Amino acid sequence: MTDAAAPPRPQTPEKAPAQAPAQAPALNRARAFWLKQLHSWHWISAGLSLACMILFAITGITLNHAAQIKAEPVVTEQTATLPAPLLARLAEMPEETTGPVPDAVARWASDTLKASVAGKPTETTPEEVYVALPRPGGDGWITIDRATGEAVMEVTNQGWIAYVNDLHKGRNTGPVWYWFNDIFAVACIIFAITGLILLWLHSRSRPSTWPLVGLGLVIPVVIALIFIH
Repeated sequence: MTDAAAPPRPQTPEKAPAQAPAQAPALNRARAFWLKQLHSWHWISAGLSLACMILFAITGITLNHAAQIKAEPVVTEQTATLPAPLLARLAEMPEETTGPVPDAVARWASDTLKASVAGKPTETTPEEVYVALPRPGGDGWITIDRATGEAVMEVTNQGWIAYVNDLHKGRNTGPVWYWFNDIFAVACIIFAITGLILLWLHSRSRPSTWPLVGLGLVIPVVIALIFIH
């Protein structure tokens, strides 16, 4: 007598391979797009602000040690005499005013003394017209005697260190440098923020990232709270 054949074992259906979510490729593309944007904004802002970041870092040191950096001011003086027709134009100015000199007088000062006085406020008295000529790294002024027409211009130059220090502070640099400083500051902010985001994205593989970032924040705060009175 032979054994009966064992009943066939029921077949368990094989699991189909897990399907990736349909949105995964789109998310990866979006992540790659924004990562590329971050890198682009980071290196472009770095390129735009690199030269001035070096300049402002160096002038930060020179300003911090201004008392130790000695400079010998160089004073130059020029004199000239206003022609009679222009002296008559100058006589038309009120005896007490802060208004600018007439255009013709301003052109004469520019041609003869290389002084840019057009549109600048004056300190006009019955005796003379005084125009301040402040400049980065020095100072200057011009006076015109209202009776004789004698013009005297004095310029003080304190050297290139004083010049770049005044660029750092935006002192007497005019509206173009004023706006350039703002644009440069915006570029630095973009550079720093995009750099911080990139640090965050790569922080998993760089364990020292957040301790270093925290140290950069804590050190100035501690110094300000403890050592500045």
